Amino acid sequence: MSVLCRPAVWVPENTISMEETLALARRLHPDHPKLPLVLRMIENTGVAKRHLIQPIATTLSHPGFEARNRIYIREAQIRIPDVVKQALSSAEVTARDIDAIVFVSCTGFAMPPLTAWMINELGFRSDTRQIPIAQLGCAAGGTGINRAHDFCRAYPGSNVLIVACEFCSLCYQPDDNDVGSLLSDGLFGDAIAAAVVRGDGGGSGMRLVRSASHLVPDTADWIRYEVKATGFHFRLDRRVPGTMSVLAPALHDLANAHNWDASRLDFYIIHAGGPRILDDLSRYLMVPSVAFRHSRATLTEYGNIASAVVFDALRRQFDEGLPEGARGLLAGFGPGITAETSLGTWSAPDPIRVGRQAESADGLLANVPPALHP
Repeated sequence: MSVLCRPAVWVPENTISMEETLALARRLHPDHPKLPLVLRMIENTGVAKRHLIQPIATTLSHPGFEARNRIYIREAQIRIPDVVKQALSSAEVTARDIDAIVFVSCTGFAMPPLTAWMINELGFRSDTRQIPIAQLGCAAGGTGINRAHDFCRAYPGSNVLIVACEFCSLCYQPDDNDVGSLLSDGLFGDAIAAAVVRGDGGGSGMRLVRSASHLVPDTADWIRYEVKATGFHFRLDRRVPGTMSVLAPALHDLANAHNWDASRLDFYIIHAGGPRILDDLSRYLMVPSVAFRHSRATLTEYGNIASAVVFDALRRQFDEGLPEGARGLLAGFGPGITAETSLGTWSAPDPIRVGRQAESADGLLANVPPALHP
């Protein structure tokens, strides 16, 4: 079985707080007829802070699609190497041990893909397989993990590197003022994440045992891009937050197929698209809200970082620790509407918690049912 090892996550140094976001919305759209609604929706996201690849003044300008894509490629090539190095080190492998690279991103475009640049510049073998995935949005984190697992099953003993690079702020469109766009302007953040799936069974982390994909029929236009001369224009249907009612059964089906109960697992790594998604899924899976604490922490501290969310939430689970054999679920949701989900058991020594980390974890878990205790 393949093991999803500890992710490495990087966020830019430029930040914007909730208060600054609300002030910007008031300044940029003072006469918007639905401004009070927009402000209330942004506040309800609970996003305290986001990280941006450029300072906010630069982010608000629009130098054109071509210039923005150059920024995407330049910043990706500057930032990816250190994140990859950390992920390889955590998995106790080298670049030469990697047999395939899955690269997921929906906020920029490069051809040849950035996997080719990584192979040339970062020490990977020239026969490393390239698996770039560009059009699954926030679901692509789960997709990358599942495709890495598939590769390891097809080629036993292989190791796969997954890289998620999302600079959502480069998709800001100053002329888009519909409610969905304005909400998105206050929700999304930038990040790069990387993790290794070891097909040799080595390493510690989430030992992947089963995966599934599920597409909700007739929802293809609910999360989408309009591609214009000015770049990617994000479109979000107001019905999206309600999709957990149809996606939760798919998660139950996956768990049932493995003779597990999705309502009684030990850990949950869930894409944090927004607070309502987490609230609804908690209700439909019949698990306490604290079960999604790591996803909520990612949303609060970084915002929705698209495909990188599941890696950051998983990183936080590593920090908290779990006992050997703990059972869990990982799920990413995105355009389609698509769910990419995985089941796994924890393979790691018992953690040693220190300082605030120990106090925080013990406090959160005090009222959690035994099935959720690490």
